[in-house]
Amino acid sequence: MTDFASPADRAAFIAGLPKAELHLHIEGSLEPELMFALAKRNGVTIPFASVEAVRAAYAFSNLQDFLDIYYQGMAVLLTEQDFFDLTAAYLARAHQDGVRHVEIFFDPQGHTERGVAFDTVISGITRALDDGMARFGITSKLILCFLRHLSEEAAEATLDQALPYLARLTGVGLDSSEAGHPPAKFARVFARARSLGLKLVAHAGEEGPPAYVHEALDILGVDRIDHGNRALEDAALVARLAASGMCLTVCPLSNVKLCVVGDIAAHPLRVMLDAGLAATVNSDDPAYFGGYVNANFRAVADALDLSRAQLTQLARNSFTGSFLNADEQAPHLAAIDRYTA
Repeated sequence: MTDFASPADRAAFIAGLPKAELHLHIEGSLEPELMFALAKRNGVTIPFASVEAVRAAYAFSNLQDFLDIYYQGMAVLLTEQDFFDLTAAYLARAHQDGVRHVEIFFDPQGHTERGVAFDTVISGITRALDDGMARFGITSKLILCFLRHLSEEAAEATLDQALPYLARLTGVGLDSSEAGHPPAKFARVFARARSLGLKLVAHAGEEGPPAYVHEALDILGVDRIDHGNRALEDAALVARLAASGMCLTVCPLSNVKLCVVGDIAAHPLRVMLDAGLAATVNSDDPAYFGGYVNANFRAVADALDLSRAQLTQLARNSFTGSFLNADEQAPHLAAIDRYTA
């Protein structure tokens, strides 16, 4: 075992390692227990008889299987307090995992199309982010995601709704069903978001082909690639990503749960690191995919026998790939140096 006496030794190292999480859908942190509690509070009927029934339904053969149940779960989120409780629960869990900084996604279209006001959603989330800073010292940035199975016109309307809240937004992203919805579909709304001073990220190369990664880079002009696994199928693209230092927000347990990879032992994270890619480890939708960020670190580290140096590099990448500026990154990188000295 590389550098570690046992899996427990490696788990202890991971537990104390300072880290950031850059790929987290806040709606995907809705644990079944909270789903039931909010359903009761709001008088919402959900198609599950018990927490166990919800967990049993979390057997997905592809991304769309997951999205179908993901959108069902959203139905319980109706009030500002619901969004506060959802976000606060995630931050408490992240704090337990040694997370110092989070950059979280939210899907306003998944709520506004249900009649929930944009203000209700963002007010609850940001109030919890402020509370997380006060309680845990966790810094945060908020990224508005457009649902790519909807039209670019719908994304434009959502960006219009976001204009009064630009001070609380760091960036925009692109998520939901990747296959058949190339990044180029959203070229104009991303250009507009850039003109407003927002950072740009996009899911690409999860189920979509390497061409989607090219489009995210060349047409959208993204600052970060979410997932990016299938970029490895294109050697020139890998070389380009490595040379540019483009951050990839990789989600190991998600990749297994959604059958992007057949088994955690076949996960390409070590290949990414060996190729010089700025990969990071994230939990994606942890309530649905079986683990928060440390569980993802442990699973992939054990399966791929990652070394202390590789785990340390992943932690460093999570801060250097964040949207913190260099002065803000410096104390986190220094904390990693102290921890690993």
